[in-house]
Amino acid sequence: MRSLILDTDIGSDVDDAMALAQLLGSPEIDLAEVHTVYGDTRLRAQLARRYGVLAGRSLDVVPGLAEPLSGREVWWAGHEGTLHDDLSEETISADSAPERLVARLREQPGELDVAAIGPLTNVAAALALEPQAAWWIRHLWVMGGSFGDDVCEHNFKSDDVAARAVLNAGIPTTITGLEITQQVTIEAARLERIRAAGPLGAALGADIEQWWAYWNETWNVPHDPVAVLALSRPELFTFSKLGRVSIEVGGAQAGHSTFAPDADGTVRIVTAVEAEHVAEEITARIVAAGTAYAVARGEIDGDRT
Repeated sequence: MRSLILDTDIGSDVDDAMALAQLLGSPEIDLAEVHTVYGDTRLRAQLARRYGVLAGRSLDVVPGLAEPLSGREVWWAGHEGTLHDDLSEETISADSAPERLVARLREQPGELDVAAIGPLTNVAAALALEPQAAWWIRHLWVMGGSFGDDVCEHNFKSDDVAARAVLNAGIPTTITGLEITQQVTIEAARLERIRAAGPLGAALGADIEQWWAYWNETWNVPHDPVAVLALSRPELFTFSKLGRVSIEVGGAQAGHSTFAPDADGTVRIVTAVEAEHVAEEITARIVAAGTAYAVARGEIDGDRT
């Protein structure tokens, strides 16, 4: 079993909530903590905590840094948490995510993976507090960048300064970029399966529909679940050899990422994905997270799941 800290900007694009639910339905993952980043990190932490409650889990959730190191204005959709009543009642940590990350890594050097599916601000701040922490992370799993084109992906663009610092710190890292995640979609049939998965599925289904309505679409790309699944099901992905990633800082191309093979590098990128299998695995794990607790509570007949 792999112990994992999830660092997320949950609440805007629904894919963060999907990734969290997916992890809660992944038996090979011990979700040690959830850290939130970017914008109203307290609200994001309360939302992450709520999703844990819906899955019957008492998650340790730590809010992190609100402002990117880049100084770039935070993008805020405006619908974050609006479908979840009484989020202020959720208990979250009084600590700050960068300090907590350093402390946990110091306690368990080489034992913790980190999945960073938002801007890399918290991780960069942790490295600034304790550079040695780069050697304590077992593996860093990142959703970010776009390789082989001129697209500036949101996470890297939002905090290009943090992305450059983290990806040049020597941490063993796997990055899943837009050119991979955009091959996977969640559409109506899978949404119906998710929606039927107890209270967790109903809440997540509503959030998915809200995101679809925001973009006037009837599907979405599960960017973050794809990146997180690379840890659990690596056989569904193809990876590059090790290399280095360069991040452009500032200007019109802020956050633009390029990858160059280098035997002395510590970063690899995903180069191919079995898209249909990945979409099915994401859906099945979310459904598992929702139904397990609902069956235990007698809300769903276990023989019908």
